[in-house]
Formats: sequence, C-alpha cells, structure tokens
Amino acid sequence: MPRERLRAIWALVSLNGLLPLRRQPLFLLNTLTSPFSFLFLIYVVSGGKLVADAVEGGMVLTVLSIGTSLQTDLTHYKQDLKFHEMAVASPVSAGTYVVGLALSEFVYSLPGMVIFVILSFFYAHYIFLGGLIVFGTLILIWIFASSLGFTLATYLADVRETFAVSPLISIGLTVIPPVYYPMSALAPWPWLQVAAQIAPTTWAANLVKGAMGLAPLSFAGGVEAVLILLASAGLLFLTAWKKAQWRES
Repeated sequence: MPRERLRAIWALVSLNGLLPLRRQPLFLLNTLTSPFSFLFLIYVVSGGKLVADAVEGGMVLTVLSIGTSLQTDLTHYKQDLKFHEMAVASPVSAGTYVVGLALSEFVYSLPGMVIFVILSFFYAHYIFLGGLIVFGTLILIWIFASSLGFTLATYLADVRETFAVSPLISIGLTVIPPVYYPMSALAPWPWLQVAAQIAPTTWAANLVKGAMGLAPLSFAGGVEAVLILLASAGLLFLTAWKKAQWRES
C-alpha cells in the first residue's frame, strides 16, 4: 500500500478515533453499555447457564457496533460538516476513506473486545485453531459491519435518522437472532430457526460458538458461514460504493 494511503488512513483514525477518546473518554463507556447490559441480563435470566453464549454474543455485538457508529459518523461528516465533499475533492480514494473511518471505529471497540476475549477464556475450550477461527470471524463481522454502516450512510440524509436506525439494527441482528443464546432455544419453533438464518450474525455466532466449544461446527458448516458473511459484506459494500457517487477516476 502506498505511503500516502497509509498516512491518509492514519489521519482518519486519529481524527475520528484517537482524538475523541483523548478529549472525552466517556465515549468509550458508551460503546461498552449495550454488550455488557445484555451479558448481565442473560446471566440473571438464565441463572448463569447461558453466560458463555452471552460472552460470545458480546463479542459479536461489540464488533457490530462499529457499523452503527460508522453510519452515524459518515452521515455527520457528509451532511453536517461537509467533510465527505472535502475527501472526494482530495486525492483520497473511496476505499481509503472508508477503511480509515472503519479502523477509527475499531479503536472504540477494541477495549470491549479485549474484555470479552479475556472472559471467553473462562468459559471456552480454546485450542489454537479455535482462536484463529474466532479472530477470523471477528474480522468478517468487522467487514460486514463497516459495509452495512457505509451503505446506510449513503441513504440517510440526517444524523437524527441514524439514532432511529441504529437500535433497530442491534435488535434485528443481535437480540432476536440466536447470538446471545443457543439455536437450540428455538427448537419449539422450527420456522424461527429458519428465519434466524437470514441474519448474517447468526452464522457469525455459529462460527464463534463452534470455535469456543459451545456448539458443534462441521467443516462444511464453517465454510458455508464464511461464504455467507463474505457475500453479505460484499453485496452491501458494492451497493454503497455505487450509491456514494465518488469522483470519476
């Protein structure tokens, strides 16, 4: 990657990630609120029986929050600050712009991810391969979440709209699907099990649960989950790229 792209990405990470955290550390607490709230709720309701699933769900939601935060920041930069227009007029490419902002959001989620990873060692039966699967799955979720945030930002015309959309995303992708709880909990309702597979986060959760030893994971099932996550992220990113109307090369 050319040095200019690396410098542009670092500038975006500093602008949207490091500087806000230095000036207002409370932003960090905000990113931890939802994942740990659901973890506490699942722990209380299940009497601790599903805490391992809740830890896995916390990892998925923490990374998914990158997408919801990204859509808010992108909309704010585009509609309020007109920063998007400045980026379009600069030598920065669309890919560099999105990667830089997506990495800046990763800065917010990193502390929460570290906490959940540490917790997972108390409940998971990790082996080296399992750790690699978890790491790879979280990267796929990051790609999907960033693509989702970028896509939504191209359609939203006001930052206030993102405040209405973000909670719906969290509910639709991590609360209703079997992310914080096992798929077996939906056994009495087979149609719900089928419907849950529409959410890419269900497949991501299956990968992480399999790697943590919480649920069986076959090689074919793992490959299928990876392909679905890649296809979902790729479709969203292509849609957003076309809608973004970046400058003509």
